[in-house]
Amino acid sequence: MSDVAIKTDAVIIGAGPVGLFAVFELGLLDISCHVLDILDKPGGQCAELYPEKPIYDIPAYPVISGQELTDRLLEQIEPFSPQIHLNQRVDSLRKTPEGTFVITTDDNLEIESTLIVIAAGGGSFTPKKPPIPGIDEYEGTSVFYSIKRMQEFRDKNILIVGGGDSALDWTLNLQPLARSMTLIHRRDAFRAAPDSVQKMRNLVEQDKMTFTLGQIRELHGANGQLEAVSVEGAEGLYQIECDTMLPFFGLTMKLGPVANWGLNLNENLVPVDTEMFQTSTPGIFAVGDINTYPGKLKLILSGFHETALMAQQAFRLVHPDEKLRFQYTTSSSSLQKKLGVK
Repeated sequence: MSDVAIKTDAVIIGAGPVGLFAVFELGLLDISCHVLDILDKPGGQCAELYPEKPIYDIPAYPVISGQELTDRLLEQIEPFSPQIHLNQRVDSLRKTPEGTFVITTDDNLEIESTLIVIAAGGGSFTPKKPPIPGIDEYEGTSVFYSIKRMQEFRDKNILIVGGGDSALDWTLNLQPLARSMTLIHRRDAFRAAPDSVQKMRNLVEQDKMTFTLGQIRELHGANGQLEAVSVEGAEGLYQIECDTMLPFFGLTMKLGPVANWGLNLNENLVPVDTEMFQTSTPGIFAVGDINTYPGKLKLILSGFHETALMAQQAFRLVHPDEKLRFQYTTSSSSLQKKLGVK
């Protein structure tokens, strides 16, 4: 390798659930990792956007929050002592004459590695803002695009805007805490799970919340504190009183500097094969929501599976002179030793 100060076997870009589990799968095969993330804490979207939102499709967990899943994964990879670098945006990638990769971040951190694993989810993400005049004045005080601690919304008069899964999920999760709950959508049809929609309608029938049709045209309040909104409905303009508004219009995803690495791209996603999950550049892999292939499902579960297969090829790159032996953690004493099992 070259004279770069930090050298490792693998650099994982993204510290979300899939990136963290990649540390585990690589660690089992004696592959050391450094992990980079643009956020200020591990967990990716799970920790940043919905740390308290329940997730129902993680094997063996009937329900688990985004933050708890992150915490469990961090506990699971402790035996491998990964180096996690936060608040770091990967700006450039170059290949050395020896065939290794050198990553440079916006903080001038340089790491040289044998392989790169892109686990960056959808890339960098920002909420889509509704086109309402003056909304910037209320952001962070009474208008929020994500929820980190549900208790902060206790006893609030909440207005949720949107018709997707996030809008319906947070309507159901926050309704028991709220003083009043109103959901507004431009039409009486949703892009959310039918079960969630039915639960919302049941709450409306029980007079535990309100659902209304229309579009918000104006916000009313002072010094960043919302007091009411003007809504345009079928019968004209009317007002809804509220002190908290949560617009869920989706996220805008940007691939960022990865788009300039010379990889083949397909609609801002990275195509991979389904044997090794390698990109068009040998030695660079992509797992999780950032990749695409026939039959791809954007599930955390799918990303976990992808990292297991990726690790097999990574072993061949990092340990080319060693024979890869497939082992089960339940019966392999050497794997259990790595995990600290007594």
